[in-house]
Amino acid sequence: MPSKHSFAPIVDNNTRLLILGSLPGDASLALQQYYAHPQNRFWHLLSDVLQFDLLALDYPSRLQSLLTHHVGLWDVIAQAQRKGSLDSQIRDRTNNDLLALINTLPQLQAIAFNGATAAKIGHKLLDGQADRYHLLALPSSSPAYTLAYPLKRDAWLHLRDSL
Repeated sequence: MPSKHSFAPIVDNNTRLLILGSLPGDASLALQQYYAHPQNRFWHLLSDVLQFDLLALDYPSRLQSLLTHHVGLWDVIAQAQRKGSLDSQIRDRTNNDLLALINTLPQLQAIAFNGATAAKIGHKLLDGQADRYHLLALPSSSPAYTLAYPLKRDAWLHLRDSL
């Protein structure tokens, strides 16, 4: 079973909201880009949250725009064995050191989890941090999670409160 690795975090000293996924899928790994699968709704959802069309930008500009809007990205899992892209196939994982990262972010106010796997792992890794940060579990932006877009959007719009 192939070993897969997360990307480096996209953050800076002004990050107020950190969005954590589980582990990049195959399309993202192939392109070395967060949320690269064309059916993943992450960039659509963040465009709605920020009221700014991220989809019109190339990838480096998308990342810069997130930082400009005080949004950071990372994953809860550093490395795992996984066939395909489904979280249910993750085996033998090593987690990212979330506590070390968040301790470098002086403006951080909220941490959002993109999907149930990220939320389950992230809450364990951040045990005791709920008094320091607003923790929010979001419906997954993945096409594998078939909740209708308007319902995903309604949940993701709560991120505006953290910006």
